[in-house]
Amino acid sequence: MASEVGAIGGAYGAGLAGAPFDPLTYIKKPQVILRLISMLFAVVVFGCISSGAWFGHQCQMNGDVNACGYGTGIGVLAFLLCIGFLVLDALFESLSSVQHRKYAVLADLAISGLWTFLWFVGFCYMTDAWRRSEMSGGYIQPHWKGKDNIQAAIAFSFFSIASWGALTFLAVQRYRLGAQETFNTGYNQEPTATSPYSSYPGSDTGDPYQQPPFSQQKDTPDYQPPTY
Repeated sequence: MASEVGAIGGAYGAGLAGAPFDPLTYIKKPQVILRLISMLFAVVVFGCISSGAWFGHQCQMNGDVNACGYGTGIGVLAFLLCIGFLVLDALFESLSSVQHRKYAVLADLAISGLWTFLWFVGFCYMTDAWRRSEMSGGYIQPHWKGKDNIQAAIAFSFFSIASWGALTFLAVQRYRLGAQETFNTGYNQEPTATSPYSSYPGSDTGDPYQQPPFSQQKDTPDYQPPTY
C-alpha cells in the first residue's frame, strides 16, 4: 500500500514520484531557502571565529579555547549538513517509496532539532565567555584584535537558532502531512455506489425500483370457450 501511495500521488509535501526536476520550483521551496540561509550563517560564524577570535594560539573569548572550538565545530558541521540536505531535497521527488520519504523527513526533523539546540548552547556559551572577557578588560590587551568578528559570530549564532528552528518546524509539518496522507489513503472509504436497481430508460415515474421491462406480461384477451 505504501509504495502505491508514493507512486500514485505526492507524499510528505512532495509531488508525484518520478516527476522531472524543476530548478525553479526547487529553489522556491521554503526548506531550500532556509537551508541556504543557514549555510550563510554557518559560514559567517566559523569564518569570523577562525579569522578574528584567535590571537596566536589563544581564544580571545576569555581565553576559553573550547568557546572558539565549539563555535567553529558546529558551524562547519552545519554547513556540511546543509549541503547534504540540499542534495536530499533535490532527490526527494524521485523517491517512489513513501517509507524512504518518511526516513528522509525524520532525518531532517532530528538533525534540524538537534542543531537548533546546539546553536542555542553555542550562543549562550560564547556570549558568556565574551561577557566575562569584557568584564575583565579584555583577555588580550591592548590588542582587542577581532572584536567585531567575535561579536558577529555571536550574533549569527543567534540567527542560526531561528533558521534551524524554522527548519525543524517545517520538518514537523511535512511529517504530519505525510502521516495524514498515508492514513487517509490506506483507510479511504469506497465512493458511494449507484443502486443496481436503477430504473430503466424511459421510465418517468422516478421510482428507482421499477420492475425490469421483460418482467411485465402482455395482456391477453379473456378465454372464450368454443361453441358447438
